[in-house]
Amino acid sequence: MKLPAFIICIFFAFTAHAQKNPAYISGKVTDENDEPLPGVSVVVLGSQSGIVTNDSGTFHIKVASEKAFALIFSHEGFRAEQRNFYLSKGEEEALTVMLIRSGKVLQNVVISNDNQRTETGLIKINPKNSIAVPSATGGVEGLIKILVGSNNELTSQYSVRGGNYDENLVYINDYEIYRPYLVQNAQQEGLSFINPELTKSINFYNGGFQAKYGDKISSVLDIQYNTPATKGGSVYVSLLEQGFHLQGYSKNKKLSWLVGVRSKTNRNLLSSQETKGNYVPSAADLQGLLTYQFSEKWRMELLEIVSGSKFTLIPESAQKSTAVFSPLFTANIGLDIFFEGQEKDSYNSNLTGLTFIHTPNKKTKLKWMVSRYDDREKENFDIAGSYLFGERSFDKSKPDFGKIVNPLGAGVFQNFARNTLHIEDYSLNHKGSYSTGKHFYQWGVGFTRTIIHDKLNEWEYQDSAGYSIPFNPQIIQLSQVVKSKEDLSINKYSAYIQDNLRITNTARDLTFQYGIRFNYNALNQEFLISPRGQLSYKPAWKKDVVFKVSAGIYDQPPFYRELRRPDGSINTKLKSQKSIQFVTGVDYNLANAGKPMRITTEAYYKSLWDVVPYDIDNVRIRYFGENMAKAYAVGLETRIYTELVKDAESWLSVGISQTKEDLNNDFYFTYKNAAGEIITPDTQDQKIADSVKNNVGYVRRPTDRLLTIGLFLQDYLSTNKNFKVHLNLIYGSNMSYNIPGSARYRNALIIEPYIRADVGFSALLLSDKSMRRSHSPFNGFENIWASLEVFNIIDRANTISYQLIKDFANNTFSIPNRLTPRLLNFKLLARF
Repeated sequence: MKLPAFIICIFFAFTAHAQKNPAYISGKVTDENDEPLPGVSVVVLGSQSGIVTNDSGTFHIKVASEKAFALIFSHEGFRAEQRNFYLSKGEEEALTVMLIRSGKVLQNVVISNDNQRTETGLIKINPKNSIAVPSATGGVEGLIKILVGSNNELTSQYSVRGGNYDENLVYINDYEIYRPYLVQNAQQEGLSFINPELTKSINFYNGGFQAKYGDKISSVLDIQYNTPATKGGSVYVSLLEQGFHLQGYSKNKKLSWLVGVRSKTNRNLLSSQETKGNYVPSAADLQGLLTYQFSEKWRMELLEIVSGSKFTLIPESAQKSTAVFSPLFTANIGLDIFFEGQEKDSYNSNLTGLTFIHTPNKKTKLKWMVSRYDDREKENFDIAGSYLFGERSFDKSKPDFGKIVNPLGAGVFQNFARNTLHIEDYSLNHKGSYSTGKHFYQWGVGFTRTIIHDKLNEWEYQDSAGYSIPFNPQIIQLSQVVKSKEDLSINKYSAYIQDNLRITNTARDLTFQYGIRFNYNALNQEFLISPRGQLSYKPAWKKDVVFKVSAGIYDQPPFYRELRRPDGSINTKLKSQKSIQFVTGVDYNLANAGKPMRITTEAYYKSLWDVVPYDIDNVRIRYFGENMAKAYAVGLETRIYTELVKDAESWLSVGISQTKEDLNNDFYFTYKNAAGEIITPDTQDQKIADSVKNNVGYVRRPTDRLLTIGLFLQDYLSTNKNFKVHLNLIYGSNMSYNIPGSARYRNALIIEPYIRADVGFSALLLSDKSMRRSHSPFNGFENIWASLEVFNIIDRANTISYQLIKDFANNTFSIPNRLTPRLLNFKLLARF
């Protein structure tokens, strides 16, 4: 009996020694979308004791040193993960563990977390897809345009449920993001403000959003950047864009950093357009997120975004064509333009945001935020052109092929601008949350001061057949003049409070979200109250179905573009655009042929008043500067999310909608002669005997589109997952285009349907580290991908706008301005 007793004593001695000289393991547990996982069990294999991760998914565990052991990470709904270790005395190792959902649960498709399914309009987007999607703009906005539709591949702007881009909110880490305001054409745009390589989560609300989000009336894009738990980075190079990012943390884990640099040039893309010339576009940005953990209860975040873009164009010539069909004749109409002059634009912006986060206990979270946004824009162009307009020959057998053989009109024009804009925006905000029982309270209060310095000097001269338009025999008149100089200071105050109440039992799962938002604008002295509420109900059925409904008031205080009238003057009395919105929907999780599938359907209705009408030309939005209309938007949207092959998410989005507006005092007269026949007022040989006043009523808004279809497919070879294909398909039915100065034919021109398909082929060149030699120069890389992208694979010439031309008989013809043809892009991406 002495020998066993001696062995037991030795065992306890070694155990005590190990406990006196332990090692430590800390880190973070996430899901496939890099979202932190709280409540994950972390247990030493063979032991009964362990810990669980906290609300941020992090853990810190003491383990034995100088012996082999394993940690088991487990969580309900996820496959368990085992990690093996051998640590020295006092050694501390940091790691990030990703858990994969078990069974046939599809991340971001079949949602197992019902909190994501109870909110109307919420679409969670996987950031990894924003890197894989093949599109000319790429990034997060490229994915959103698949969901809501698009009519322009060159821009990152998008419209949601009948609204325009100015009606969308964009946040990065709770800071509102703005786009340049003077941009007239999508080819002038630089980089998207969102860097996909830095992104942790993407929440997109296409309507019915909560009171905590700001004062716009269409949508919210809520981006959260990553707080690194591992060291690494990435670098990519393509024909259109280049960039890299780095992430890491200090030795004591208190300081972490995330930095991204990008540059972009669309020269290859733009040189394929109808207007030929020397295009020199360039854009670059630097983004960084610095996080410092003072203690378990205090944390600081510093967000810095510096962005700049330049656009230079020396146009040479343009050839445009269209087909004209009428009961009298059919012809191929062409427009040849020869240019002189150039355009030089620059857009520079900077956002600095400092956040202090205090977590006094597990139930309370307090956040203080201060930020400064600076935007400086210059737009300079002086371009003259002479044009010949008429019937173009398309007979390849004749020597005049491609030339205008039957002239219908000729003239010259000159466009001139010297525009500058400087906007400074200072913001101070407090946000908080408190959880107790079944309630989750959130509140916030904010102050924003905006300073605007604006100088516009813009004019346009037109000459048709030797006569200036508008014609005046005494003097030469300009067709359009905008001259203005404004200095504005705007103070805005806002606040909100809301509660999420959840009642769960065996018979049902009921969630009620209600809140109220306040806003005061010192410029127009308008105080707004916006109550909003949502209700979701999940019955205890065998089928996984959630029903939801929301209603609320959504107001949009005017900003720079809305305030400006067409003549350049500022309307400081302009009131907010207001709306009441209703949304109802259903969310259904199911399995189809053994594959996970999720179907969401929402119907919506918006009633708007105090509307500020606008026209859209390419991406330029020209407001009327007056609250002079009412409008509505109604529609139905259905989305199907599934996997064609395992672990490759795909979706189909279909939307049917209608949006119309009724302008105040929009009417026209119909004139009749003595015989009761309708005549035009300029008829020389007949006298007007009678006139009838006609009210126009409701007409299509510039963003009205009956049908939108978006398809995003991912697939790979059945024998090798390292070869993938991504397909991006967008269809949008026809849209309206405005005829300037015409009440009778407002938005009467039709832009034909937008159809575009982009496809990308990817191959994994390097992945398995265990297969590499010890002296391989690629040992530092996790993986390397190569992609070949084909933009506009069907080579469709989509129309973005029209150029209106008059012939010798004063008849007006509309010549379409086309977008980009088929184009190839190559991309190389490496992660380390």
